[in-house]
Amino acid sequence: MEGKVVVSEKAMWVLCVVLMSLCVGEVRAAPQVPCFFVFGDSLVDNGNNNAIASLARANYLPYGIDYPSGPTGRFSNGLTSIDVIGKLLGFNGSPPPFSSARGRTILTGVNYASAAAGIREETGRNLGARISFSGQLNNFQTTIAQLGQFLGGADATASYLGQCVYSVGMGSNDYLNNYFMPLYYITSRQYTPQQYADILIQQYSQQLRTLYNSGGRKIALTGLGEIGCSPYELARGSSNGVTCVSNINVAVRIFNDKVKSLVDDLNNNLPGAKFIFINAYGIFNDITANKASYGIKVTNRGCCGVGRNNGQITCLPLQIPCPNRKEYLFWDAFHPSEIANVFYGRRAYSAKSSSDAYPYDFQRLANA
Repeated sequence: MEGKVVVSEKAMWVLCVVLMSLCVGEVRAAPQVPCFFVFGDSLVDNGNNNAIASLARANYLPYGIDYPSGPTGRFSNGLTSIDVIGKLLGFNGSPPPFSSARGRTILTGVNYASAAAGIREETGRNLGARISFSGQLNNFQTTIAQLGQFLGGADATASYLGQCVYSVGMGSNDYLNNYFMPLYYITSRQYTPQQYADILIQQYSQQLRTLYNSGGRKIALTGLGEIGCSPYELARGSSNGVTCVSNINVAVRIFNDKVKSLVDDLNNNLPGAKFIFINAYGIFNDITANKASYGIKVTNRGCCGVGRNNGQITCLPLQIPCPNRKEYLFWDAFHPSEIANVFYGRRAYSAKSSSDAYPYDFQRLANA
């Protein structure tokens, strides 16, 4: 009939649903990238170590005491930095651990991180089983094969993977559970800190090229934090339990500088590669220096743990942690608290200062 717009019943139903969703705030922006893949150690492990014979596990209380579903394997009282970054990228939740990722859930990403893992294969063996970075890359190959079944072949999968964001944070255990553990490892007697960093970077470069050759293009490399300021190292090597252990932090800075240079090397030599460096050392140093502005009061003790600085071992099962968890930089002997992870994750995603990320942050990487 002239002058009358005819709208189908289906179109009316869709319009009603959209309007209702807008009213109750249920419409979410689409993620900035189709998928988010995570490689790393206990700082971002969200359950891969739960079912393996490892002392490096966190699937018991008080771990997860502030996480909605309780203990999951996260080495935190709540969120990890990856949970924060994933949400800022637009995802509903963090990528599932490889150990339990099934079906089409892998289309939005997978977390391969394993507590005690390192760049070197022997790293972390003092804690039992763990999945090294090379092992995590092998697991990624399994995921790629599965993605091919959903996406329709190798070419479509390669195109898809090239749009995703990858977070890689390796190296902490190569110092904590290798170089600075001379009773278990000989590396500190074999190499100077400079030589050891060179050897790590050489292997790391090869592993990252494997990730690139597997389809990764947008890859964020997280530098090491101030390991010498962790409750564990303060308990072992600080005269007053407050002053950071300088020789450890010097070694960490050597490694970080080389990772930052590696970013340039990979970007200049791998076509289409977009590597970035997240300066965890600098970000946590700034949070510590300006702790009052972040609401943090305690930076040298774990919220839970045992012994000096609560830093001799990690949280014991069912141990009662500190009640004022948002005032602690560290959750246990090694790992940041949820609030510290939130502050760090926000700055990794959107840099507060030019030193936070090089050459840019997660947000620009997603849109690169």
